[in-house]
Amino acid sequence: MADQSLQTPKISVYIITYNEAAKIADAVLSVKWADEILVLDSNSSDGTAQIAADLGATVRQIPFSTFGKLRNDAIAACAHEWVFSLDADERCTKAAQAEILKVLENPQADAYYIPRRNWFMGRWIKHCGWYPDYRQPQLFRKSALRFDDSEEVHESFQVRGKVGYLSKAIIQVPFQNLEQLVHKMQRYSSLGARKLERKRRRYGMRSALLHGLWAFFRIYILKRGFLDGWAGFVLALGNFEGTFYRYAKASTANLNWSRPPLDHDGFQ
Repeated sequence: MADQSLQTPKISVYIITYNEAAKIADAVLSVKWADEILVLDSNSSDGTAQIAADLGATVRQIPFSTFGKLRNDAIAACAHEWVFSLDADERCTKAAQAEILKVLENPQADAYYIPRRNWFMGRWIKHCGWYPDYRQPQLFRKSALRFDDSEEVHESFQVRGKVGYLSKAIIQVPFQNLEQLVHKMQRYSSLGARKLERKRRRYGMRSALLHGLWAFFRIYILKRGFLDGWAGFVLALGNFEGTFYRYAKASTANLNWSRPPLDHDGFQ
């Protein structure tokens, strides 16, 4: 009889989605090797859920409130001890798959960061802070990772146990075109503004501009985004806009945006 202690533990993969019909198939197909694939969808209207289900994934609907709560709900839904988190715009490579399965034969940590290679505007992004792009642990014991439920975006987390790093990268395709970049900037800046509003601090348009300029400078100069050509410039500019609008939306949230007076005789 085989020694059960030497068997590789089973692994669950979760993918959170909202209107990702153009990307979800590649994500699911890249993790068909897993013992369980869960797609946690937030009522997509573009057929995302059906595509995932047709490929064999288990689909569950979870209303979106914050990314932190969404990830905690996703982890709780996983059946197995080890969890691999994959976003809809990410792809697990064969090399990453092999490394994950090898690590699970004899885990030396409770949570592992996995590097990501980003493909944008027809090229690999090697700068801009986008490689190795260790964002958050993506391979972890189910009990080892907990996210802050209140975090709308860029959610914070706590790791219970030892942290490790893998070396084989997964692939991320964050934007298929500039329209998607602008759409994500708008959505995330609105979520970020809500996060700022909770701090009950006062922000002005000058603060919004300064934060935006710093965001551009950090990505394009300090993180050498200029070495990634126009792609690096576009990412830095998008970072400027997302940061600027995040603070601008927070600073104008309580302004009176009512209709102008019908009588404009006083207009100068």
